[in-house]
Amino acid sequence: MNELVFEELPFARQKPFDPPAEITKIREQARLSRLRFADGHLGWLATGYRQVREILGSPKFTTEPQNQHVFDYQLQARDSGDGHEIEPGIFVFQDPPEHTRLRKLLQGQFTVRRMSQLSEWISKIVDDQLAHMRSLGGKADLVTEFALPVPSLVICALLGVDYDERHRFQEDTAKLLSLEVAPEETRAALARIQVFMRELVAGKKENPGDDMISDLLATGEPTDEEASNMALLLLLAGHETTANMLGIGTFALLQHPDQLKILRDEPEVIDNTVEELMRYLSILQVGPMRTATEDVEIDGHLIKAGDTVLMHLPAANRDADRFPGNPDELDLRRPATGHVGFGHGIHQCLGQQLSRIEMKSAFAKLFQEFPDLHLDIAPEDVPMRENMGVYGVHSLPVAWSA
Repeated sequence: MNELVFEELPFARQKPFDPPAEITKIREQARLSRLRFADGHLGWLATGYRQVREILGSPKFTTEPQNQHVFDYQLQARDSGDGHEIEPGIFVFQDPPEHTRLRKLLQGQFTVRRMSQLSEWISKIVDDQLAHMRSLGGKADLVTEFALPVPSLVICALLGVDYDERHRFQEDTAKLLSLEVAPEETRAALARIQVFMRELVAGKKENPGDDMISDLLATGEPTDEEASNMALLLLLAGHETTANMLGIGTFALLQHPDQLKILRDEPEVIDNTVEELMRYLSILQVGPMRTATEDVEIDGHLIKAGDTVLMHLPAANRDADRFPGNPDELDLRRPATGHVGFGHGIHQCLGQQLSRIEMKSAFAKLFQEFPDLHLDIAPEDVPMRENMGVYGVHSLPVAWSA
């Protein structure tokens, strides 16, 4: 088996929506390949759908950070002098039983009542942002005026952020996704959000409300630090993912007018539209990673205890073994459920239903309100986010008939 080298793997996409062609070739040659990481550790790259699902769903792999050279975990881990320690409450990098305890606490807050209530709020938030766009005349940056504010306002409602504090919250979350903000300013914005979350938790302890943090604290289980970090996870995992999906999803639909016509003519396809966009775009550029805690055999390959496996979700979601026909084409009528855009297994995205509600409302109403919406720049000039993190667009200039 040929050995791949981590530093030589292509991360940037040559086309706006497709995984790198080299990654596709790797998947077609072997859906599980040997990969040498930067420190010389010999691990694996999983590009096949079935292989990725098997690893994500297996209790024989740990999600706790290993081989810190591969990714800078920033908030998720801190140097404790003799290794790395997970911040309390960052359960996405923890295994059971601690992961189970914390996730169960947060999962209990995603009640049917709250989701129904949020659905009404989301609909109003979307309507208000579209009215704001309309007031701008006939042009706008969809990211600034729609894709970023909608999930930001939703998460504010979910966490119980006071209305007069939302501008402070939104300014810093916008900086996390901006192309023009320097890395040190992004880190500063992230640090301010951490402080904001700690202040929010302290405020909810003194004056509880009808919100997720108040209900979480009422259980009496999480510490203040756990609660603030769990709220931070909701922000980073839910806000950034949904904001990028709204931006790049709109770009994809505008570039596929035949599919956009289906959505306009058959509004009942909106549920599958969201699933197909998640499959087709797979906005997590590369990752997640897992490390084997014991020897595991997959497809006749022995993954030894201690081996790290890097998974490539965009490649897995384009695997013809799972999505027959032409998985490289956007097809709103394709049965797209089962994709790994939200992950799989015990670490599957906790807020995926909330994200789906946001995307369904946003995409449906956007193209109803602006039936002639179109790009205001050439497609090749749309600035793409092309680092190893979440894929998307930094801005999306659009126009419509005023």
